[in-house]
Amino acid sequence: MIGIGAGDPEQLTLQAVKAMRHTDVFFLLDKGEAKADLTRLRRDMLETHLADRTYRVVEERDPERDRSAGGAAYSPAVGDWRSARADIYERMIAEELGEDETGAFLVWGDPALYDSTLGILEEVRERGTVPFAYDVVPGVSSVSALVARHRTGLNRVARPVQITTGRRLAEEGFPEGVDDVVVMLDAHQRFRAFADEDVDIYWGAYIGTPDEILVSGPVSEAAPRIERLRAEARERKGWIMDTYLLRRAPGER
Repeated sequence: MIGIGAGDPEQLTLQAVKAMRHTDVFFLLDKGEAKADLTRLRRDMLETHLADRTYRVVEERDPERDRSAGGAAYSPAVGDWRSARADIYERMIAEELGEDETGAFLVWGDPALYDSTLGILEEVRERGTVPFAYDVVPGVSSVSALVARHRTGLNRVARPVQITTGRRLAEEGFPEGVDDVVVMLDAHQRFRAFADEDVDIYWGAYIGTPDEILVSGPVSEAAPRIERLRAEARERKGWIMDTYLLRRAPGER
């Protein structure tokens, strides 16, 4: 598993490039025409860094996930989707990878942060039908790229920071004793709930790509602009990946 960063081809680490140059087969999942940019970027990285090497690309269609499932049905729906992906990974490794060959998954961002590839490969390995060993090459996450682009830090002196999802933010709000919260996977812009509080937001979409959008400021002022830009971008591209940091004034509860 090779972390390839948040979108900027220059964010590939030297370790990632070295691993790519020792790979015989690259496994890609096609997410459909709307997200063709994600596949195209991976192929561009291969062409840039492996111009003098021979390799194969094996591409399969990513299974659809039931995104309407909520509440108690959410976790089972994600589990079903991950198992469907595991079936695909298992088949690709068994049928497309020679005994002495190395295969690789190019993982967006960092494989250890809100990405399913690591868990899915573990599921495949636990099935025991396809024996293999694997390594994980870390990448620049969207979280790291976000705060770098906004020229700020994740946390403040002697203070904790928490990384969570939009769904959990809506359910729990700011964790007890935490004033800096990074939110990922938020399709419903849950930051709007803090418009009446002393909370700043550092938001970014398509971070590290030519389509990058950055907005920062008090949630009360930034939220309408983010909503407008987000809707326009999603309409234009058909998809959006965004991340944001919420920063509350110390002592606000």
